[in-house]
Amino acid sequence: MRSTGDSTAGGAPGRSLGESGPYPLHGSAAEPTTDTVGYRGPTACAAAGITYRQLDYWARTGLVEPSVRPAHGSGSQRLYSFKDVVVLKVVKRFLDTGVALQNIRTAVQHLQDRDAGDLDRVTLMSDGATVYECTSPDEVVGLLQGGQGIFGIAVGVVLSDVQAALSQLHGERIDTGETLIGHNPEDELARRRNRAV
Repeated sequence: MRSTGDSTAGGAPGRSLGESGPYPLHGSAAEPTTDTVGYRGPTACAAAGITYRQLDYWARTGLVEPSVRPAHGSGSQRLYSFKDVVVLKVVKRFLDTGVALQNIRTAVQHLQDRDAGDLDRVTLMSDGATVYECTSPDEVVGLLQGGQGIFGIAVGVVLSDVQAALSQLHGERIDTGETLIGHNPEDELARRRNRAV
């Protein structure tokens, strides 16, 4: 278990995300993703449940920048990876619960440094001031018994929610720029485009 924040409360099991030791905050660079699909801003907003204004502000301030393609001047389109959209939704949930922005920034950097395949085993717990990362049920129980955790975000659940949302929205192939139509059964225009292809 790891945590973010100003300090770890007395008796808290695990290490702070910022401490060195067996759980370094910044390890080796994340391996390149094998995803071939990126998502434009409006799609990322819809899947993460945020406004375009939030997305734009978070990208400009470096909170969550698009890892596939950043904006290069007026009229260019940012392109977000699946993992970026998961992180956007986690940020939204943290903000909704009142977690301090500095702790959110540290947690975001940590999530971005992790391999996407590892995210489904992570639960982020917070007492409002500190964010803890738990990777097993025993760590969650230990944290709750120590009195540190008030709420939790199961990143695996967020990952599934985002995956379900994105499956109904449009994506873009990173290599060719081809638009990929989501599988929204209520979208008549999408059905017509799929028949025409």
